[in-house]
Amino acid sequence: MPAGESDAEPPSTQLGGPLRGIALKVASVCCFVVMATMLKATETVPAGEMVFFRSFFALLPVLAWLAWKGRLAHAFATRRPFGHFLRGLIGVASMAMGFFALTRLPLPEATAIGYASPLIIVILSALLLRERVHIFRWTTVLVGLIGVVIILLPRITIFSGAAPMADGTTIGALAALAGACASAFAMLQVRTLVQTERTEVIVTYFFVSASILSLLTLPFGWIWPTPEQAALLIGAGFFGGIGQLLLTSCYRYADMSVIAPFEYVSLILTIIIGFLIFADVPTIPMLIGAVIIVGSGIAVILRERWLGLDRTRSREANTP
Repeated sequence: MPAGESDAEPPSTQLGGPLRGIALKVASVCCFVVMATMLKATETVPAGEMVFFRSFFALLPVLAWLAWKGRLAHAFATRRPFGHFLRGLIGVASMAMGFFALTRLPLPEATAIGYASPLIIVILSALLLRERVHIFRWTTVLVGLIGVVIILLPRITIFSGAAPMADGTTIGALAALAGACASAFAMLQVRTLVQTERTEVIVTYFFVSASILSLLTLPFGWIWPTPEQAALLIGAGFFGGIGQLLLTSCYRYADMSVIAPFEYVSLILTIIIGFLIFADVPTIPMLIGAVIIVGSGIAVILRERWLGLDRTRSREANTP
């Protein structure tokens, strides 16, 4: 599920401590889950149209917040317009495929497949950025991808000779995986942008470019939404924008390794909401695969935190 991608600046612990950062992270997760729920409730709306509403109306709370902070003048100051365009293009593709998956899969299942994105980032970082990845991370990535396969296999019928599922869940599962891959590429682009660009610039240009690019899908079958659908789409945009602000803010109060595990709160929330609102009952393969993916992700996060603490102690011990 393409919720929110962190464009946060390097973490700097401020007054309020880790608990405040965790609270902001959980609040952002809740906003993104509400956003996904609203989008799923409008599943007859084309994915490109969903991307437009999610991006355009997310821009409004972001710009209002920047104006309140007195940072609106810096929001459009960039030296890398093409870099932002490329990030927007990849991000739109990720959102479109993720939103399409929401219309074809149960909410928790689409969310769980989306967790493959951090695993794919590790692979792309090693292959494209030549980052050194140790055996522990490769092992956890492999285990996590096994979890993704466990979730996907019941949905993928094209390799078995059977006809694809009539409800389109095969295409939905493939779209969710493709969206996770595109999200990983988008985050690699963000890594290059943060070297020269402010956080507010990256966020603003993403929503602006996504709004414009999504309009290109207008000739491909947009519908005139009902008042209920329009309210849900606009609400999804606002919750997405607020979630992005909370996500960006949370890393200012605690290290990423402390906050990142709370991303998986979304799985619990989507299981509850999926059951109560959409009557989605989690399947055994989905639960097993999700536990494996979450476990591998948390293992990487905890190990990175321990290594960071070890490096800090080593520096302190060697400081005269």
